[in-house]
Amino acid sequence: MSVQSAKELIVYQKAYCLAMQVFEVTKRFPPEERWALTGQIRRSSRSVCNNLREAWAKRRYEAHFISKLTDCDGETNETDTSLDFAHDSGYITSDEHLALISLNDEVCKMLGSMIRNPKPFLLSPVPCLLIPDS
Repeated sequence: MSVQSAKELIVYQKAYCLAMQVFEVTKRFPPEERWALTGQIRRSSRSVCNNLREAWAKRRYEAHFISKLTDCDGETNETDTSLDFAHDSGYITSDEHLALISLNDEVCKMLGSMIRNPKPFLLSPVPCLLIPDS
């Protein structure tokens, strides 16, 4: 059976899991980080899932699909940087940092694979029906 929804993709499931784990650990961040690091890391981690859903919706057009996947890749890199800031600021432990970075790296590698080889995910073009002249 073929994949019917982006939610069925392993990369989506891993990205969603990461976003939820980020949400949980950021609950402990200090109040002064609410609009800075907390908001930023939550937004970037969630944006991977949102952009994956958009990519899935645009998979009829290879360039659009790859463009949205590239946006996802950018968000994973932003999440990675924010995780480093969170660790170096003492907001997450080394074990939490390692686990979150590892999951983020998995997502990043899967996205890279999809970007390099988008064909299995693309929809077939819709045939153009010519209407005969009357």
